[in-house]
Amino acid sequence: MQEAIRKADTLIEALGWIRRFRGRYVVVKLGGSTLSDSTAVDSLLTDIVFMATVGMRPILVHGGGSAISAAMAREGIEPTFVEGRRYTDQATLKIASRVLIEEICPDLVCRIQDRGGRATGLHFGTENVLTAAPLQLTDDNGQTIDPGFVGQVTHVDRDLLSRVCSTGTIPVIPSIALDDHGHRLNVNADTAAAAVARAIDAEKLVFLSDIPGILTDVNNPDSRLSHVTATEVRGFISDGTISGGMVPKVQAALDALAAGVSKVHIVDAGMPHSVLLEIYSDTGVGTEIVG
Repeated sequence: MQEAIRKADTLIEALGWIRRFRGRYVVVKLGGSTLSDSTAVDSLLTDIVFMATVGMRPILVHGGGSAISAAMAREGIEPTFVEGRRYTDQATLKIASRVLIEEICPDLVCRIQDRGGRATGLHFGTENVLTAAPLQLTDDNGQTIDPGFVGQVTHVDRDLLSRVCSTGTIPVIPSIALDDHGHRLNVNADTAAAAVARAIDAEKLVFLSDIPGILTDVNNPDSRLSHVTATEVRGFISDGTISGGMVPKVQAALDALAAGVSKVHIVDAGMPHSVLLEIYSDTGVGTEIVG
């Protein structure tokens, strides 16, 4: 009986948040090592179906770097990176398109449907939602660097997303965009998710990570910060507290906040139902970043 009462208390705690976020957009970015962990993906997709069921409008943006690298290795192509971005020649672009559009995206759609949700892939093969321009990079000396067929998102089809979400369907968006001439460009999934969140005026942008949030000591999970401001985050980047692969993630978070997204969350993909616990509980389990 006590266990049943605790479950009821949990539902009551969530009720206020469910009411508050009903009808609001939340963008969730999935990628990296998380995609290779079937249990973590199943937990996340269950959370997303729950959100849609109680009235939120979730949008899933995904990458697939590990799967792309594995596919390249099978074809004897060695991945190279430029300023943290995958150098994308024609062969790499073809592989990335196949892996993201033909493999990962339809698999995620099917798994959402298996959980009772409605989902559809939005990309150049169905209805394109991301438009991009070639990304221009420079090194520390100001010299131009060619990253290949890599883009940065310049436009998101807000009307398309609004129409799809209004039917209770969850959009699943791979990180491949088209330029103004209909040519494919590989885009960073973190920045793509931030662009979608900005365009749709999302209530929340959620990044799945392999750590429980922003840590003041990268070797100590207990050093997680539950709540930080954008100003504090910039300070952590400057003093090296935030470094490595976390930098582009939090930079995308800062860009989203500056464009009007209410809150950005970084949560541990390995914790079961971490997205639900972060959004629908009073304490949260990750790091919440506010403007």
